[in-house]
Amino acid sequence: MASRRITQETFDNVVRENMIEFEMEPEEALKEAIQQFESQGVDLVNVVKTVQNFTSDDSNPKHHVLQVLDHLQKALDMLALDEMEEHLTNFTEQCSLNFAHRHLAAEKSAYATVLSSCRTMMSDGPRLLKGVQALAALLDGQPDLLDLEGQHLLLDILKQHQELAVLNAATFRAIHHGCLKHEQNRQDLVQCGVLPLLTGAIVSHGTSADVVREAAGVLRVMTYDDDIRVPFGHAHDHAKMIVMENNGLQVIIEAAKAFTENPTVLSELCCTLSRLAVRNEFCQDIVDLGGLNFMVALLADCIEHRELVRQVLGAFRAIAGNDEVKDAIVNAGGTDLIMLAMNRHMGSPQVCEQGCAALSMLALRKPENCRVIMEAGGAFLTLQAMKSHPAEVNVQKQACMLLRNLVARKPDFSQSILEMGAEVLIRHAKATHQDCEDLAKAALRDLGCSLELRELWTGQKGDISR
Repeated sequence: MASRRITQETFDNVVRENMIEFEMEPEEALKEAIQQFESQGVDLVNVVKTVQNFTSDDSNPKHHVLQVLDHLQKALDMLALDEMEEHLTNFTEQCSLNFAHRHLAAEKSAYATVLSSCRTMMSDGPRLLKGVQALAALLDGQPDLLDLEGQHLLLDILKQHQELAVLNAATFRAIHHGCLKHEQNRQDLVQCGVLPLLTGAIVSHGTSADVVREAAGVLRVMTYDDDIRVPFGHAHDHAKMIVMENNGLQVIIEAAKAFTENPTVLSELCCTLSRLAVRNEFCQDIVDLGGLNFMVALLADCIEHRELVRQVLGAFRAIAGNDEVKDAIVNAGGTDLIMLAMNRHMGSPQVCEQGCAALSMLALRKPENCRVIMEAGGAFLTLQAMKSHPAEVNVQKQACMLLRNLVARKPDFSQSILEMGAEVLIRHAKATHQDCEDLAKAALRDLGCSLELRELWTGQKGDISR
């Protein structure tokens, strides 16, 4: 795997050398440089791979993104607001090309320039929008750029321009990019009061798809634990604050009712709802607030929308952590709908994974639910998912877990499941996917299959062997 990195200047110099000294055509020189570095194990993800207009007397040509940045800085120095607006739009387009353009711009102090531009245009909402869009584009994949000054600026924008839906949406996008994989930014923004601004915007702009979608995304990212630099995050605490202090569950469920014809927004809201179901009482609250009935109806009406189906199944999986909610889902007809969705989207490993996971949660510690699932053909459908996606470890894991849960308290089902060919599929999953080994063993054991169990440790002094 490539792990070495080089600077943009090093890459550009090699392209320049190929063109001038070896008289290559620009595209040939670029291709040769890329092949040369990749053959040496260099990761070029942070390098802009475009051809500059090199000449023998031009020792320091600039990439277009840096030229735009220079123009923006000059306009900022002169307080030329119209020109700043134009250059910010161009800068956003350049940053949207790929990570390498954003990385190069960041190395040349783009963050400070864009932030100053936003400060300068703070009182002019339409112009400020261009600055916030540029900031959001720059932060994408570079959350470390966001500092306390930037955090306070984004919060000030939300407070001072609450009536501008499009500006709110752009600001939420910038916050999202600044918090993804960055625990400290999340904690700082929560401490500074971003959560009530998010839920308040969803309520105030409840008919704006952009605001609701972006705000839901930020609420969700506040519950992530994805920063590998931090041993312990505040994901659970943030989820509790969203629900208990900011009425998050009701806000999201009510917002969803305005977008029954918009699968994209509904997917975001269902995904966010899943992230908030972190406590037993929260799962029950979702049912009591009408969230379960809404999602059941949604699944029935939007069965063709694959991504929305996946998110609804994920929400079922999350709230089924509550044993009483398990029964509520089954009684509401959720079991049949889950299997209908899996059957309709059998080609999607993501839908199959979430469907098996949801059924597995419904079956856990619930013998009567196991009977319902079996009578509806759930075991057969699960084995079909295993056959359809033998290379997808998550599908295999969730399928094994479901099969194990179906027979753990209802061993009478073992024979019929085995007659469907379950053992061969489970053993194949066990042999193919190391991460699936424990779950496969548990399924084989509870199905009554022969299984060789190795004793990892005997209690005697010596090394632990596997």
